[in-house]
Amino acid sequence: MDIRGHRDLASVLVFGGARFQFTAPDNELKIANRELATVERISDGRMSLRMDDGRSVEIDPMRNPHLDHGYAVTSHSSQGQTAERVLVHVDTELGAKDLLNNRMAYVSISRGAHDAQIFTNDREKLPIALGHDVSQQSAHAPKVGMEKGVMPQQDMGEKIKPQSVQEHDISYGFSIGR
Repeated sequence: MDIRGHRDLASVLVFGGARFQFTAPDNELKIANRELATVERISDGRMSLRMDDGRSVEIDPMRNPHLDHGYAVTSHSSQGQTAERVLVHVDTELGAKDLLNNRMAYVSISRGAHDAQIFTNDREKLPIALGHDVSQQSAHAPKVGMEKGVMPQQDMGEKIKPQSVQEHDISYGFSIGR
């Protein structure tokens, strides 16, 4: 990366089929921040990209250095996007407990059109980690069950239970096509 935080594309492997994510908007090309694209071809220092919404754009990567790999994205940057399949990694031992909550779980899982899978290090702690409610309450909205200014305690971990747990054997294979 250079001093401005831009990735030096000379050090990035770029090939047809590579996935990239824009890390800043481009008003001229009508590209929003965090939009994803696939490289269709590279010619004369320019890249032809197929945006995920179906549009084709051509960019000069030296003029538009706001690109990063787009094979995997964070839950935060995936908001508003849909993918065929979603894989969510939830480390229940992670120190940033405020990041693991019911909103993160909803945003992550709801991105998948056909499949969403959660991978975790501790199946027993998962409901508690994802059960943390971070919804903002209005100051003037009455609290149900609130007595003498004390909010009732809720154990969100008891409300979230996996419907089923799939055990998987490791296998090797390959697929033809997409």
